[in-house]
Amino acid sequence: MNSFNLFLEGAGMSAKTRGKTMTRPFEGAAVRRFMTSVAAIALTALASAPASAQDELNALVWCDHTDPALIEPFEKANNVKVNLKEYEGTGAGLSILEQSQPGDWDVMVVDAVDVHRVIDMGLLGTMPPDKLPTADMFPELRMQANNTKDGKTYAVTEKFGYNTISFDKTKVDPKDMEDLSVMWSDKYKGRIALYDYYLPMIGLVQMALGKKTADLSDKDMPAIAEKLSAMKKVSKQVSDVTSSQTALATGEVDILVGGGEWITASLAKDKPNLDWIVPKQGAVRWAQSIGVMKDSKHPDLALKFVQYIVSPEGQARLATASCYWGMPTNQKTGALLNDQQKKALRWDDQAAYLKNTQLYPIPNSDLDQKMQDAWTNMMQQ
Repeated sequence: MNSFNLFLEGAGMSAKTRGKTMTRPFEGAAVRRFMTSVAAIALTALASAPASAQDELNALVWCDHTDPALIEPFEKANNVKVNLKEYEGTGAGLSILEQSQPGDWDVMVVDAVDVHRVIDMGLLGTMPPDKLPTADMFPELRMQANNTKDGKTYAVTEKFGYNTISFDKTKVDPKDMEDLSVMWSDKYKGRIALYDYYLPMIGLVQMALGKKTADLSDKDMPAIAEKLSAMKKVSKQVSDVTSSQTALATGEVDILVGGGEWITASLAKDKPNLDWIVPKQGAVRWAQSIGVMKDSKHPDLALKFVQYIVSPEGQARLATASCYWGMPTNQKTGALLNDQQKKALRWDDQAAYLKNTQLYPIPNSDLDQKMQDAWTNMMQQ
């Protein structure tokens, strides 16, 4: 079965904010550990000498980390079982931590713009910067303002990508995709899907209006609301990752606003007609970070896991994970990607793309509510 058929088969499953399916639940791992423990007790009673215990590491992750192709090499190399729990959105991750006991979790993957939220809650531990390959990373992805505090390193950026314009290049004029105004273009009325996530979408509108996402404020909201309304009028659907990705892949729509390499790269082999672009005004850049929990029971092993994830070998597997593809932050990963993978990820274009993209808006609570209200109003039109 090819990757496109596998994608369609899984289209009904839940999605992370960038595309996500549950594949290795922590609860299932707990049951397996219980059964394994029972068997181990019985074997110990019969054996002349006990077997050495296998270490375990508990990680709170996004769905791309649940790919066995990423996790199993680390498990085998270190004689460790990595128990994974997948979550969606920083709020959900923090809720899990609040309901857990200190020491329950060893590693956490989190949206890079939310690292300080986790630090301020006293949940992330520090990591020695000289043990991390920060110098090998794209300069824009070192993100010290996000991953460090008071001179201490709490996280490291592991993967990134773009919320931008994905499209079927056989059905639209690719030149039209070079301008963000295509988001509300009557030329493609009824042929556009909008990604249902207000933060990057409002960020794209802000950029289309010639402004920076970091400068977004209350005074920008009337103009943004007007453009959101125009986008809704020409769109066919506003939907989650799975539904919008399916619509683009099956030809129900020709343009997906909010898409990017994470939508089309994994389908490139079977759907070469799908493409993505960073328009002249730019795109919104997402990034995810990974860190060691402050109360980890296995801090050395947890650090070793982080080091593996940001190594060229770990990065190549993470970049092409089955859940969603994305750009590795370690520049040395390029030596391990094949030509097809590099082409799908636009490896050679990253220097220019990084200079022409901006991070998600980071609103305060009042502005965040206004942004959500504007998005809800648009949805109800």
